[in-house]
Amino acid sequence: MKGQEWYQADDVAAEYDDKRFSQGGQLIDRREKEAVLEAIMPVEDRNVLEIACGTGRFTVMLAERGADVVGLDISAAMLQQGRKKAQTANLDGTLEFLRGDAGRLPFPDDHFDTVIAMRFFHLADDPEAFLREMRRVSRDQIVFDTFNRFSARSVYNWALPMGSRLYSKSEVSVLLAKANLTLVDVEDDFLAPYGLYRSIPNRLATAIRTLDETVGGRSLTDHFASVSYWNTRVR
Repeated sequence: MKGQEWYQADDVAAEYDDKRFSQGGQLIDRREKEAVLEAIMPVEDRNVLEIACGTGRFTVMLAERGADVVGLDISAAMLQQGRKKAQTANLDGTLEFLRGDAGRLPFPDDHFDTVIAMRFFHLADDPEAFLREMRRVSRDQIVFDTFNRFSARSVYNWALPMGSRLYSKSEVSVLLAKANLTLVDVEDDFLAPYGLYRSIPNRLATAIRTLDETVGGRSLTDHFASVSYWNTRVR
């Protein structure tokens, strides 16, 4: 996986949420959580695995809504941040954090209802292998996102500390077929790149987001969206 050393650093984990989901980044956080909830609903009593769970943004959210969740990540520092969130949350479901490799998931076949991977596939060096492993441990559903090749993301991709893998729709379709997954729905969003939102105050970001949603609501602009949220089912 790209950027493993950078990602596992203690200082990166401590500042991760503040740098990415403060200011205008709050709009990104809200939209990503909305995409996950829409795909998984109803959440209550669902058995969920999140790979590359990071600081637990989604794992804690799902456990608060009554899901039984396991969050797995390679970074001990990120997991520690997630455990701090869980300690202060009012959890209706259960939540467990485990350190592990997404390429060799320590679970039996068909163990979870749903497996999610957000902010992961742009770092995956072998996306087909990772998706097959997710498919192995899921008996029903896999939800993930990708950053898109024909988008504003490609303009600044070179400047990111660990780069990104960008995907076309056709590439993802091939991956789904190889993993024996059926596409239920895909949502495209954010004509303006994530990096722009994170770097400006929330008020300005909200205005840009309003324009983004207005223009991005047209089908012709889907091909230029920065991110796609994929909801798939096991065949």
